[in-house]
Amino acid sequence: MSVNQTTDVPAASGYPAEATSKPAKAAREDSRTDMVGKALGLLVLLGDEPRGASAAEISRRADLPFSTTYRLLGSLTRDGFVDYEPDGRRYHLGLRVFQLGQRVSNHHGFAGTALPILRRVTEETGEATILSVRDGIHHLTVNKVDGPQTFRVTSDPGHLGALHTTSVGKALVAFADDATRAQLVDELPLEPLTALSITDREAFRAEIEQIRRQGYATMDEENELGMRAVAVPVLNAQGHAFASLATAVPVFRLSMEALVALVPLLQASAAELSARLPQR
Repeated sequence: MSVNQTTDVPAASGYPAEATSKPAKAAREDSRTDMVGKALGLLVLLGDEPRGASAAEISRRADLPFSTTYRLLGSLTRDGFVDYEPDGRRYHLGLRVFQLGQRVSNHHGFAGTALPILRRVTEETGEATILSVRDGIHHLTVNKVDGPQTFRVTSDPGHLGALHTTSVGKALVAFADDATRAQLVDELPLEPLTALSITDREAFRAEIEQIRRQGYATMDEENELGMRAVAVPVLNAQGHAFASLATAVPVFRLSMEALVALVPLLQASAAELSARLPQR
């Protein structure tokens, strides 16, 4: 009996608590659902802004109060769905969205689109073919096809690697948009992974400029002793790399000159990927 008294609303209302708690609970659930919808709407808006947007711009486009927009963006950034660029105070879609998109697209043909191209390259080269994207100051392997040889490349899908010591990473830096490239060249940690890794800032800057001129990047035991690779950018409509495509080999199997001879094949395949893959 005492339990019923504590859960009743004041006597003046004339109604038990159960009669009012259900509408209140439903209102709270509706409010949460509405906030989820608003957050998803912000992600859709950011998807239309390849260069990102400020909180004020997003607030105007979403027709939401700035405080609400700012709070939602903070939550989305914390959970990895949105990236925040402090220098420009701009927000971009985060890698978490890309990772989820990869899972969805695998069900809807992304793997079916990319893998035949990678397999064709591997059939022609006899070596491993790797597709990577940039994840902050790392590259992320999103697809790989191993060659028929027994010596296997260890960069499996999901692998995070350094940008400055890998061919795929250097291609992503060299063909990033101007602002991103400048920031990466100036601020990227140049930690050595082997004795051949580039650790001098000016040497790295010079190599990135050379890669831009020649259209491809190389790695010669800078990331892993005994391995070398060549990579080309996969470019979006603006001419910026949204991925990079590489052939990787053990040093005893191909010389650097023989590896560079594969660049036209990689470039033709990258152009095909650019036309078929969803760009980000």
